[in-house]
Amino acid sequence: MGPGPATRAGELSSHRDPAAEAPWDAAISSQLFALRIPTRGMIDLAVANDQETFRRMREPLAERGVRIHHVPASERVIDLTASPWDPDKYDAGFVFPGRLMEGGVADALLEVPWLNGRDAVVTSRNKAEVIARLERAGLPVPRSVYVSNDVGEAELVDVFERFEPPVVVKPNSTTRGVGVAKAHDLDSFLGICDYLSLVHDYRATGDRSFLVQEYLPGATDYRVMVLEGEYVGAVERRLPEAATERGQWKHNVHRGAEATGVELPAAWREVAESVARELEIPFLGVDLLETADRLVVNETNARPTIDAATKYEAGFYDRLAEAICSTVQA
Repeated sequence: MGPGPATRAGELSSHRDPAAEAPWDAAISSQLFALRIPTRGMIDLAVANDQETFRRMREPLAERGVRIHHVPASERVIDLTASPWDPDKYDAGFVFPGRLMEGGVADALLEVPWLNGRDAVVTSRNKAEVIARLERAGLPVPRSVYVSNDVGEAELVDVFERFEPPVVVKPNSTTRGVGVAKAHDLDSFLGICDYLSLVHDYRATGDRSFLVQEYLPGATDYRVMVLEGEYVGAVERRLPEAATERGQWKHNVHRGAEATGVELPAAWREVAESVARELEIPFLGVDLLETADRLVVNETNARPTIDAATKYEAGFYDRLAEAICSTVQA
């Protein structure tokens, strides 16, 4: 059981000025330059995605001695015998690319250590493994059943009847809420399972499994960021009223939810930190769901989007620069 409503998160002041964060201090500076080739003077970081995170962290990291470069690994043609990248140009990678085959190619050609490597991304993406590991570690998780196709209808009926409807059905390894559905009755549940079976019948499908989980009505959704085992900030993800009136219930920012910076109780921060330690992932987004009497870890993300600096603890970018520096050193 998590903390009750008495310790509910509070919204951050909207006037926090990211410029007020202390500039990267002398200790970080000396550590960075002790690792670098003198003629280059900065750490060069390869980043596979050039979306929100790239744009938001480019300037703050540059101010702290880390220069970022877009290194696209997917939706392109790559000559494997004449690499488009000079491995001597880069010192580290940010997070391993989300498309693992393309990531493997980028990893081989770049020859760099990653802040979050392949193992971190694979572990976090396997929702069932995460739930199992956290449950065994005594951390709070929603009731969940793992289904590896193919299974018979009788087994699926048995799974559905273990829960109080509605139930949540999740493809095991998708991100951004893709394919997640809510089933209010047995026929709807079996229909969703039928669609998943059709997808899983395609031989190139790498993951042929899904999760069935309890639905927590009215739960508040938080994304908590943990960097090298320490809490660095959190947001509450909330759907606009018009969206909830239309029947939307998934709180993914990519599906229209709004992220508001919040201060979390110490006990909740400790839960998120414990998740990152258990999974051994340096930079991790931990999704918490809070109801009237429970706090559970819903999912994790080893490729988390970095939000506006105002939504994180003071010194966030100092700590991120230091983590990148440690990656180079390792």
